Amino acid sequence: MTSLLKSDNTRSADGKLADLKKDTVELSKDQHMTTDYGIKISDPDHWLRVVNDHHNGPSLLEDQIAREKIMRFDHERIPERVVHARGTGAFGSFKLFESAEDVTTAGVLTDTSRTTPVFLRFSTVQGSKGSADTVRDVRGFAVKMYTSEGNWDIVGNNIPVFFIQDAMKFPDFVHAVKPEPHNEIPQGQSAHNNFWDFEYMHTETTHMYQWAMSDRAIPRSYRMMQGFGVNTFSLINAQGKRHFVKFIFTPELGVHSLVWDEALKIAGQDPDFHRKDLMDAIDKGHFPKWKFGLQLIPEEKQHDFEFDILDATKVWPEELVPIRYIGELELNRNVDEFFPQTEQVAFCTSHIVPGIDFSDDPLLQGRNFSYFDTQLSRLGVNWQELPINRPVCPFMNMNRDGAMRHRITKGTVNYWPNRFEANPPSSVAQGGFASYPEKQHQGVKGRYFSEKFKEHFNQAQMFYNSLSNIEKLHVAKAYSFELDHCDDELVYKRMSERLAVIDLGLAQTVAKNVGGDTPTKALKENKGHKAKGLSQFDFLSDKPIIATRRIAFLIGNGFDYAAYSGMKSVLEEHGAFVFTIGPHRQPVEAESGEKVTPDHHFPGMRSTMFDATFIPGGNHIAALSKNGVAKYWITESFAHLKPIAGLGGAVDLIRQQINLGEVKVADASTDHTTTESYGVITARSNPASFQADHVDANSKGFPEQFIWHVSRHRNWKRELDGLADQIAA
Repeated sequence: MTSLLKSDNTRSADGKLADLKKDTVELSKDQHMTTDYGIKISDPDHWLRVVNDHHNGPSLLEDQIAREKIMRFDHERIPERVVHARGTGAFGSFKLFESAEDVTTAGVLTDTSRTTPVFLRFSTVQGSKGSADTVRDVRGFAVKMYTSEGNWDIVGNNIPVFFIQDAMKFPDFVHAVKPEPHNEIPQGQSAHNNFWDFEYMHTETTHMYQWAMSDRAIPRSYRMMQGFGVNTFSLINAQGKRHFVKFIFTPELGVHSLVWDEALKIAGQDPDFHRKDLMDAIDKGHFPKWKFGLQLIPEEKQHDFEFDILDATKVWPEELVPIRYIGELELNRNVDEFFPQTEQVAFCTSHIVPGIDFSDDPLLQGRNFSYFDTQLSRLGVNWQELPINRPVCPFMNMNRDGAMRHRITKGTVNYWPNRFEANPPSSVAQGGFASYPEKQHQGVKGRYFSEKFKEHFNQAQMFYNSLSNIEKLHVAKAYSFELDHCDDELVYKRMSERLAVIDLGLAQTVAKNVGGDTPTKALKENKGHKAKGLSQFDFLSDKPIIATRRIAFLIGNGFDYAAYSGMKSVLEEHGAFVFTIGPHRQPVEAESGEKVTPDHHFPGMRSTMFDATFIPGGNHIAALSKNGVAKYWITESFAHLKPIAGLGGAVDLIRQQINLGEVKVADASTDHTTTESYGVITARSNPASFQADHVDANSKGFPEQFIWHVSRHRNWKRELDGLADQIAA
């Protein structure tokens, strides 16, 4: 019996390994790529389409290789979304302030008397449902408009371009950016070998990863980021004329971001930071708003540009194609239950209404197939009957049966035509959808792109050139962080070299930081082309808007109640959210006897959760000077470039913690005079009045100067002058 056990692999210690080995294969250069049914694949990167050297036509449904690749990918995750799994959403409304009837017949874009209900879902791309909100990633910006003609979905992102040109590459891109298959690491990050290997192997990604390494990928709030439809659609007017269109949403609050160290810390301290931020603002009546705009190109001017307008890795520069803002989207109601609303909402790029149509954008063509298919996997064939997905207009067709069917349809027929003429189709005059009769260019069936699609670097340079100095610095730091986490020398050395096609200085900085070989010459001439609307500083309002900004007040027993209440009142009048942080959440007593109950205590909160900090004077400063969290709060806030304000004895605490000669604070002899230095606002005594009737860059009063600097979002000069790096964060 013993000998039998030893000779029987199924019963030995390694028996299961031997059993698994029968189903184990290994990738090698000798094994060629095939379909699931065994035929060898000659081109896994391009969908079969009608194409010639000057024009890309439609992608063909007959491409069995592309359909298998996409369908297998769509069904890889059940029931969590394959991408965009981590998200949140809210209800709202869409209104026009200008009709676009000159370019479309779509009622949602022409009828200025309408108020269209919407649902907007924000998300990250890479991480699972359990990942953090503040990771470096693209953010989804998906809008479902419940129009009178049916649902219209704009399935967009907070970045206007994408990594790939052809939808057939999407499974490869997502496999590369997701946690690596051998160890399921890392979660919610792109800082790993496979992602950057993919980026290097595909020059078309160069433009997109510039955006992903910029501050756009670490937004301060969902309420403070743009939304882009990404793909090129068509608008058709009453005369049958077509315009190509891109859809854009620009936030009323401006476009703002976190700093990287702050984003990393918030991911651990409050992984739901963005969810809470959105819900809190709506609950408190500060409804986020976005201007809705169109970029329009008449059909006859399609080929007038050096880039192909149907290429999703390209922007349409505003200097060439201005944005026409015609409406406003507002979010004004939180969900009642997360799962049946936010989790079960499902979007499709193919959901359009009459007056809107598709284009030959190859990424869009594949998305139109993929999105519908993936909803079948997640939610079943009757997914559009779910309340959150159901249109508000009347709907009826001949579809029946299937899992989770809700609707009960009376009658004896379920087909068309039928003897009762029941449920007939609509004519175009009755509102029926009709596709634009586009003339197809003569071409051949082929797996390749037209010539303009083959240029991959010009707009990557244009994006980098358009950034401010501080944004360029952040791009260099982002690449340095990401590639530092790659342990395959081939990966980080290649990417260090590739950056020389964008900017030689950028490539040299990153190569030095990550251990690459320092490039000595630019790999492509940079002609200095710029475009507006690419830098976040292009969206900084001239007005001192601080609505919904989170301001922390640090207090202890013996604080100055007059300063506390005066500043709290004026900041809340300007719409800021004020939070009191104390030694405990039981009432804290002021010098004059008033008691205030803090919102949080020091061990339970950190400066990363707030946009600015104020410390009133009073004899509580002695206790704060011995509180490690309170002291670190000041230094961390300074390192994160946030406004800091203090009165009376708080001035010395701030000076002691920052301890940099370049940062000036109020002198003991200045009395009511306010001193501002690198966004640090101090005064030795309370102002004569806690009023802020007129706030601008030239204001002299203490409250006014603090409000102005909060409205600027950050004091970027601290980082540019090297001061932030001298403070322990």
